Amino acid sequence: MTTPSYRTALMAVGLTAAFAAPTLAETVLIYGEPGPNRGARAEATQWFADQVAEQSGGDLRLDITWGGALFSERAAVQSLRDGVADLGSVIGVYFPQDLVAYGIADLPLDNPDPWVGMKATDALMRNNEQITQNLANQGLVYVGTYTTSAVQMGCKGPAVTSVDQLAGKKVRGVGAYGQTFRDLGATLVDMTVYEAYQGLENGLIDCTQTYSYLVAALKFDEVFDSYTFIDWGQVGALGIVMNKALYDDLTPEQQQVIMTAGEGLADEFGRIIGEANAESIAMLEDAGKEIVRFSDDDRARLTEAAQPYLDDWSARATAAGLDGPALLDEYRALIAQYAAELEAEGYPWERG
Repeated sequence: MTTPSYRTALMAVGLTAAFAAPTLAETVLIYGEPGPNRGARAEATQWFADQVAEQSGGDLRLDITWGGALFSERAAVQSLRDGVADLGSVIGVYFPQDLVAYGIADLPLDNPDPWVGMKATDALMRNNEQITQNLANQGLVYVGTYTTSAVQMGCKGPAVTSVDQLAGKKVRGVGAYGQTFRDLGATLVDMTVYEAYQGLENGLIDCTQTYSYLVAALKFDEVFDSYTFIDWGQVGALGIVMNKALYDDLTPEQQQVIMTAGEGLADEFGRIIGEANAESIAMLEDAGKEIVRFSDDDRARLTEAAQPYLDDWSARATAAGLDGPALLDEYRALIAQYAAELEAEGYPWERG
């Protein structure tokens, strides 16, 4: 089968005519990435592509198109359904109905460790039959997950040092986090994280919801005057989704390669993002930026203010045919499971 984005390259082996001998086929899958080819997530995406090629023995190869050339972050789901790309990166917050199940990973739960959050999210998305069927009904297959790590805030101007100082600030925020900032007095501005640099530079926003690794990736050190560690949950509905018809066209062995590489993302990106977070903070420190940290009381106030959005997600999930409360219970249990594993054994890349 051939579609505009699913390609099989036929390579002749000692042919004098096209029909003279068998051919070897390399299946090339087109991967759409709305972000730039730099930073922690780009490194992990390239790792995923390399793993697919290695584990398939060269039978499968990903052709990654960076920087939103195939589709923007807001058009990713429909583009993948339509076969604009075979698989690609999606940001769940832009698709609250289509990816309602994945949205559980964006909720402001007690989930501050990136590796724990990714492992819990991946296990839920990969193994829960309700979620698999919900995506299949939309022509999609879940492959693997990233995370933003904990939610922080970067500002042009003085740092936001407490919840009370959110009032009156023009803030780029997304999901339950942004809505909670608004509920606490901020003016919420709708723009993507990729537009935040310009928004800060031209004064459209005072601050942006962000994540430490993005400081280096998006050159935020050039526009941030201050940085606030909120350490509040994660935006974890950020991962790889594939067109189901194209996935079904692969052989079982090729499907297994895709899924094995996708499952490995949590460990690899956990390692990468830990290093990237540290690098970005060092960059801000070296530049003399103001760096502050919310108190435990401020984080508790944020968590309390965000509770209605957990209730809202549960209701929307249930309306979509999922068991919202049961999924929340399962997800919390998985977070606890991997947090206990981390405490007992450390990170996988540190276990020797």
